[in-house]
Amino acid sequence: MTTKALTFAVGRRDAPAGSPRLRTVNGVAPPSIPMRALKGVVLLACCTVVVLPIVSVVSTSLADQRQITTAGGFVLWPDNPSLNAYRAIFAGGVVTRALTVSLGITVVGALLSLAVTAGLAYSLTRPRTFAHKPLLMMVLLTLLFSPGIIPSYLTVRQLGLLDSYWSLILPVLVNGFNVIVMRAFFMDLPQDLLDSARIDGAGEFQTLTRIVLPLSKAVLAVVGLFYAVAYWNSFFSALLYINDTAKWPLQLVLRTYVVDNAVLSADQLNLVGEAPPPQQSLQMAILVISLVPILLVYPLLQRHFAKGLLIGAVKG
Repeated sequence: MTTKALTFAVGRRDAPAGSPRLRTVNGVAPPSIPMRALKGVVLLACCTVVVLPIVSVVSTSLADQRQITTAGGFVLWPDNPSLNAYRAIFAGGVVTRALTVSLGITVVGALLSLAVTAGLAYSLTRPRTFAHKPLLMMVLLTLLFSPGIIPSYLTVRQLGLLDSYWSLILPVLVNGFNVIVMRAFFMDLPQDLLDSARIDGAGEFQTLTRIVLPLSKAVLAVVGLFYAVAYWNSFFSALLYINDTAKWPLQLVLRTYVVDNAVLSADQLNLVGEAPPPQQSLQMAILVISLVPILLVYPLLQRHFAKGLLIGAVKG
């Protein structure tokens, strides 16, 4: 048995008789028990730093005014948890309307961006596409240069998109990085498969929809998640282009009533004849609602995340 074979026989009962019990794998000794314990402590500390603020936000959203005042603003664990803040938010006021706007923009924007990105990326993989190289250079230039605030605002105003939901979608419809990632994934597909489809009489659109996209679920999931997170978290575009408060997305409401500490009145919450819950509870409840959709979507796409991103980034 060779030295390499003996190396992988660590701890195995089928190791040859008389051979020394090897304690290394590929020449690297396993970490000692104190080092493992230290790594566990460091990992536990990192998890605590990440989880503790989330627990504090959720607990504060469930606490009453007395406990919030006693705790100094943030509650680690509520004595008498209550859903009054969430009931007030979902009563049909400004937060409910903003949540509906954000969901609509995220779904419509992510689907449109995914469709346009897939079409552009596929066209850039075809050498005979009209203006193939200039289009590719334009996409690459967007990674180096971005338009300023004033030119973007003037363009949106000249197109008549001010106070329109399309002003939150069309200016950011295509992202150059996502195009490059998807193009690299498409180029990694077997060329023989695409050639056989053309021999059978399939056009470019049929090849894209029936062969390329079904084989690219991983990169579609990753790029779709990128677009969805970008649309969901965007507030600056709404701050620039949306003047009507009835069209505000959730992130702009979050900025106004949490970051700027504005007061949510009973009228804004659509509460008739009722006193609103504590403002701190309302603010933390809005923050929780803004986190939940992405936290629910990400686990569904996680298994595609590493594969789609790495395969798309290795080549291109």
